[in-house]
Amino acid sequence: MLPPSLPDRTGEPRSYRSVSARQPSSCLSDAAHRAGIITIARAIDGWCPMTTATEIEAARLLLAKLGLTPQQLVETTPPVDVPTFSTYIPTIIATMPPTTLRVYGPYLRRIEAAWGKRLIIEPTPTELRQLAERTKQQAIVRRNSRGGRSAVESLIAAARYLYRRAEEDGLIRRDDNPARKVPKPRRLASTRRAISDHQLEEIVHVAATTGNDPCLDAMLLRLHIETACRRAGALALRPMDLDPQQCLVYLREKGETVRWQPVSCPLMNAMLHHIAERHGDNPVESEPLFRQRDGRVVTRRRYDSLWNRIGTHLEWVRRQQISTHWLRHIVPA
Repeated sequence: MLPPSLPDRTGEPRSYRSVSARQPSSCLSDAAHRAGIITIARAIDGWCPMTTATEIEAARLLLAKLGLTPQQLVETTPPVDVPTFSTYIPTIIATMPPTTLRVYGPYLRRIEAAWGKRLIIEPTPTELRQLAERTKQQAIVRRNSRGGRSAVESLIAAARYLYRRAEEDGLIRRDDNPARKVPKPRRLASTRRAISDHQLEEIVHVAATTGNDPCLDAMLLRLHIETACRRAGALALRPMDLDPQQCLVYLREKGETVRWQPVSCPLMNAMLHHIAERHGDNPVESEPLFRQRDGRVVTRRRYDSLWNRIGTHLEWVRRQQISTHWLRHIVPA
C-alpha cells in the first residue's frame, strides 16, 4: 500500500494524492491514463509522487507499447467488417497478375478449403504451421522432390500474400498478421548445373528432328541458349520487339525487367521468317511472336511437351528433370 503521507521539502507532512484522484490529460481516456501511471509507478522504488508531466509521459509510453496514439482514443472508428476466407480469397484472386496466380493460386485455394468459413483474423501462427505440415505430407512425390519443402514454402508465401493484402485493406493489423510469424523453410541449393556442349548438341538434335513442329522447337531452344531468357520472356516476345538492323531483341521478363539482348543473324532471320509465314499478310506488331502451324499462340504447354519428348529420347534428361531453365546456366566450352 502507498504510505498515507510523505514529507515535502520543508519537512512538513503532506497528503499523498492517490492515482485515481489525478485528472487525466484531455487527449487520453481515464482508463489509459490510470493504467499508464500505475504501470510506471510500480516500477519505481519508494512510490515517490510524480508530477503531471511525468504521468502524461508514462501514459504515452504505455500507449506506444500498445501501438496506439492519443488521437486513436478520442476518434470514433467505424467497425471493420472482417470477411471470411471463402469471401476474401476470390476477391484477391480476381486482381492477381497471371504469373502470381499460377504460383499462389493452388495454395490460396488450399487455404480456402481448410478455413473457408472462418474469419481471416481467426487463424493463429500455430494453425498456419499445422496447415503447412499437412500440405507437406500431401505433396506429390516426383523424381526431383525434396520432401515437400517447396510445397511448404509456397503455402506460407501464399498466406503472406493474402495477409499483406488484408493489411493494405485495413482488415488486420501488422502485429496481428499470423503469416509474419511463421518462417519459410530454408531453401536448399539448386540441383541445376551447367550443361556441356555435347549434351546441348544432343538436346538440340532431338528437338530439331522429332515432333510435329521441329523448326519452332529448335528456334525456341536457340533463343534461350543465346539470350539466357526465361520461358516467360520468350512467350512475351512480339514482332515489334525485334531490331533486325542491329540483331537485338527486347526482352520483358520477371519482375517487369526489360533489356535489349543481342542475337545471332541466323536466329534473327529465322524469327523474321516465322513472322512472315505464320502471322499472315498483315501481322499485328503487338501480338505474341511465336505461333503454332495453325496460327495459335505458343503457350507454356509447348515447352512441357518439348521436354517430355526430349526425355523419351535422352534418358539422362528425363532422369535429371532437365528443363528450359537449365539453359540459363553458363555452358562450359
